[in-house]
Amino acid sequence: MASFLTLRDVPLRGRRVLLREDLNVPLQDGAVRDDTRIRAALPTLRYLRDQGARTVVISHLGRPDGRRVAELSLRPVAQALAAALGAPVTFCEEAIGPAADAAVAALRDGETLLLENLRFYPGEEANDPVFAAALAKHGEIYVNDAFGTAHRAHASTAGVAAYLPAVAGFLMEAELHALSALLEHPAKPFVCVLGGAKVADKIGVFTNLMTRCDAFVVGGGMANTFLAAQNVDVGSSLRDKDLEPATRILAQARAAGVSIALPVDAVVATSLDAAESETRIVELPASLRAGEMLLDIGPKTSAAYAKIIAGAKTIVFNGPMGVYEKAPFQAGTAAVGAAIASATRAGAQSVVGGGDAAAAAHALGFAAAVTLVSTGGGATLEFLEGRALPGVVALEKAAAR
Repeated sequence: MASFLTLRDVPLRGRRVLLREDLNVPLQDGAVRDDTRIRAALPTLRYLRDQGARTVVISHLGRPDGRRVAELSLRPVAQALAAALGAPVTFCEEAIGPAADAAVAALRDGETLLLENLRFYPGEEANDPVFAAALAKHGEIYVNDAFGTAHRAHASTAGVAAYLPAVAGFLMEAELHALSALLEHPAKPFVCVLGGAKVADKIGVFTNLMTRCDAFVVGGGMANTFLAAQNVDVGSSLRDKDLEPATRILAQARAAGVSIALPVDAVVATSLDAAESETRIVELPASLRAGEMLLDIGPKTSAAYAKIIAGAKTIVFNGPMGVYEKAPFQAGTAAVGAAIASATRAGAQSVVGGGDAAAAAHALGFAAAVTLVSTGGGATLEFLEGRALPGVVALEKAAAR
C-alpha cells in the first residue's frame, strides 16, 4: 500500500487546512440532485471541525474549461454541504485573489469555507505552479480527500502538495486501503466481475489482475466482444470492432489457468426502449433475428455467475451486466449485485468500482451491502490497472520529505 501521512498525524487546532474534496455533484434547477459525494466527504469535514481546524474546501464542478460558467458555480453545493454537515459553510465566489484571501483570513476555529470552482481557472487543469502556489497560501496543511480526482495531475491534486505538508483525508485513506488490498493480499478465491461497454477500455484491468484473481465474470458489451471473438453471433449488439485484444486476453487466461465466465444465455431485443413483451431469452450460441441485440445476461448465466460469486472471499465489481437503466435489462445486474451482497454478509470483502458500477449499485439497492463503493471512476480503473495516481504520488513524496 502507498505510504502517506493522514489527518491523525498532524496537529489541527487553529490551523488553516486546505482540503481538496471531490464535490463534482450533479445539479438540477440550481440544486444538488445527488449528494453521494457530499456525504462521502463528511467524516473528514466533521473531524476537522471537531479538532478546531479552520477548513478551506476546494473542488471542481463540471468542465467549464478555464472560464467562469454561472451554471457550474459551487454556491448550491455550499448550501447542500452545510445541510449535510449540520453547520454553516461560508461560500466565496473566488478561489484565489483578494476576496478569497479575506474569506480565509476571517475563518475561526472549527469553521468551514468553500471556495469557487477551481476549473474556472486555466491554471487548475494545467497544473500551473503559480496557481498551485496561490491556492497553497490559503492553508498551513494540505489534505487530499478526493480519490475520484487522484488520477489527475492538476494544481489542486498534485501541485499544491509541493508547497505544504500534505496528508490524506479519511475517504482517500479508506479507498486506497480497500483497493490496495485487492492488488496486494486478496483473500482467495478472488473474483472480478467486469461489465461495461468495451474490452479495449479495460485491457489494463484484465492484464494487471490476471495474476491476482481466480476468475473473471463478464457481462455487458464487453461480454459481446468476447463472444464474437469465439465466433458467437451477437447480431447488432454493442461490441468492439477490433477483436484481437479479446482473443489475446482469452489466450492469456487459458495460459494462466484463470477462468473467464461468459454468458450462456441472454435477453435480446431490437431496441433499448423495448417493452418486456418485446424481449426474448436466447441460449448461446443462437441465431439472432435481424436487428436483435444482447442487452442483458439471461437467467441461466445469472445463476451461474451467482454461484461463482458465492464462493468468493474477495470480489470487485466494475461494470453492469446489461443496460441496467432499463427495466427489461436490469435483472442480470440485480442478480449479480444480490450475490455480491450475500457473499459480503458471509464474510467476503467486496469493492464496487466507481462510475457506472457505483451508479448501478445505488440504483439497484445493493450499494449499502458491500464493503466499499468507490467514489472514483477513472481513478479506480487506473488503480486496478496498476498505474501510479498523481494525487497519491504527491502524498507519498510529501511523506518522504
